Amino acid sequence: MSIEMNWVSIENNAFSSTYEIIADEEIHPFYDQHIAEKACLKFIDSHCFEVYLYTNDNINLKITHQIMPNGYLKLIEEGKRNDGSVYQNEIFYHKQLSVLPYSSSTSGAIIRPTEEGVIRHKALTSMEEQTNIQLAQIREQVELLAKQAQEIHKRKELSLLIYSAKLNFVPVIGQHYYLYEKKDSSYILSLVGPNEWGPNSPYKNCCASVKLLADHTWMEIA
Repeated sequence: MSIEMNWVSIENNAFSSTYEIIADEEIHPFYDQHIAEKACLKFIDSHCFEVYLYTNDNINLKITHQIMPNGYLKLIEEGKRNDGSVYQNEIFYHKQLSVLPYSSSTSGAIIRPTEEGVIRHKALTSMEEQTNIQLAQIREQVELLAKQAQEIHKRKELSLLIYSAKLNFVPVIGQHYYLYEKKDSSYILSLVGPNEWGPNSPYKNCCASVKLLADHTWMEIA
């Protein structure tokens, strides 16, 4: 199994790693004897596997690789120092570059910063920021268009109601009028406001105060 990977740490440091290992859960000679004499790879599930590195037939390093639900790569390193003391490190890597499109992603025994990884990470970060800004702008435009469409639909419904009402005069653009519902449930447009009728209004109720616009649609006003 050939493992090649680029990733970015939480601290935004870019790295690359490449090595080969036989993935049959058996112990085999490792390609780089300076790092380990033998190695073994074991799959735990579709999101996790473990690499064991051996020296003198003893495990000197175990690396657990796990893809987290949020897309981050989690590494747990368990090993022994030269003085025989045991250590454990837990590291998380950024999801932008830490997850390959298959579940065998891993960090490598040889880890080194690369200019290519830094350039790629900066480009991806810039791309993500710019596309998020553009998407936010489009979202605002869509919301504005939806609001305008609702207002136009509301004006259309009101206009249809008013043009079906009784009109005893020719409406003037920009003039305020009052739409009343009559006792027989029909409608009528009037210049007289509800407060001007006093207690003896001839109509059932005042539905809206309206204004005629230049496009001959009607708009409700406060």
